[in-house]
This record gives sequence, structure tokens and C-alpha cells, in this order.
Amino acid sequence: MKIGMIGLGIMGKPMAKNMLKGGYTDLLVSDLNQAAVEEVVACGARRADNREIGETCEVVMTMLPNSPHVRAVMLGEGGVSAYMKEGQVFIDMSSINPVASKEIAAELAKKGVEMLDAPVSGGEPKAVDGTLSFMVGGKQEVFDRFKPLLETMGASVVRCGEVGAGNTTKLANQIIVACNIQAVAEAFTMAQKAGVDPQLVFDAIRGGLAGSTVMDAKGPMMIAGDDRPGFKIDLHIKDLNNALDCAHSVGAPLPMTAQVQEVLQWMHSREGGQKDHSAIAQYYEFLTDMKIGR
Repeated sequence: MKIGMIGLGIMGKPMAKNMLKGGYTDLLVSDLNQAAVEEVVACGARRADNREIGETCEVVMTMLPNSPHVRAVMLGEGGVSAYMKEGQVFIDMSSINPVASKEIAAELAKKGVEMLDAPVSGGEPKAVDGTLSFMVGGKQEVFDRFKPLLETMGASVVRCGEVGAGNTTKLANQIIVACNIQAVAEAFTMAQKAGVDPQLVFDAIRGGLAGSTVMDAKGPMMIAGDDRPGFKIDLHIKDLNNALDCAHSVGAPLPMTAQVQEVLQWMHSREGGQKDHSAIAQYYEFLTDMKIGR
């Protein structure tokens, strides 16, 4: 199977490497960052442009920042879809607005090209070790055909419905993650202000109902003051903007999401947008003039 992969950023690069490790060695790659391209090429992939990817690949995959980037790469002037034909498949692993996913799918359908929207959760660590969670929208038969390919990059690959369902599920995921991170930061702040070591609080509650994958991953980072990005605040802002836009279009109330978005925006305005989203804790450190766990 010849595969085209466009987007070799913090997530896309290790995902491409895992496809190669999984036996999908006929892989063409493209990215504006030529250093990233060279790194994946050194692992066995081959560099290609939009034309070659569109004309020769059975499946075209993207891992890009947001809806406008996916539109431009696929539907813009000189975009990949201009060279695609009936029977090819597009899998978008980006996290974008589900409305945009449906619109892109509708344009591709005019050429007989099927689409899956397949955003992921897990951040860079799980992208590296190949244990991402895929949330997929699209036809069952297309999903079944490409599920083994996605499983080279993920430990969980679940079809959530038709095109758009994958990104709707991802937005739900991002709401839960963001609100959970903020709750952990608030809880640790309260504990420390009350004279209790946040590390001991973490150790005591992680096995109970309050325990979560989010707390296990982000709690130690808050306590250590480690804000190196596994998933950047600016990317989470993008996801929550998409969630709020989607919610407004369908009439769903998201007051908690709007509140945590304000905290993330505060971090962005203080040059914190490139930090890990666990750096939400720094908002509380600013308010209390203390360092959590330190």
C-alpha cells in the first residue's frame, strides 16, 4: 500500500515513523519543515510533493494544526485533491472542527474519494510509543480497510459514526482533559495553601475515584514545575475554540469549557502558549504567589 503523509510536526513525525516500523514502508512524506522530512526519510520514507502524493498514493493522510491548513493542503490551489481520482481515500488525523470535516468530505466525494476523520488523543509521548487513541468518523467499510494501518500508531482505534463524528468525539475529549487539568491544579493549590504536600495528595487519591490518566500524566509535571510541551497550550486553545464553535452551532451549553479557555488565553497572553497544557497550574501560582509542590 502506497501512503502519503503530510504534516510531520510534534505528532506527525513519530506517527510516520511508527507506520514504517509497522511494515508500511512505501511511505511518501511532505512538510514545510525540511529537517523533519529528512529525519523521516532517514528512517525509510521518501520525500514527495502534493502532485506525486495525490497521483500515486492509495491513501493520503494529514496531521496538521487546524481546519484552514487541511483545507489549503487538500482543496487549495495545487492541493492534493486536484490530483486524486475515484477510489483513493483521505484520512485526516488533525483535530479540526467537525463542520469542516464534513465540508471537506463533501468536496472529495464529488471526485469519488472517500474520507475518514481520525483525530487522536495522547500527546507526543503516546505518538512516540504508538499508543494513541484514534476517534474515527466515516463509512464502516472504509474504516475496516484502514484500521490495521491506524493500529500501527494507536492502541485504541474506535469508529464513532459517520464523517465528522471523529472530530466531535475529539472535542469532547479535549473538553474533559482541559477541565480535568484545571481541577487538578486547583486541588493541588488548595492542598498546599492548607499545608499539605501536593505530592502526598497525589499519592493518596490517584487510586480512587479522583484518579485519572490526566492526573497521572500532568500532576507530576505540575509538582516538578515541568512545562515542556507534550501538548501545547496554544493547540488546546485551538481545540476549545473549535469545541465552542461547534457547541454554539448545535445549541450545547459549555460554561466550564469557556472558563478554562479564559485561563488558557491568560497563559497565552503571558507568553505561555508554547508550554504544556499542565502549565495551567502557573495561573494559580500567579494568583497565590507560591509554587505548587516547591
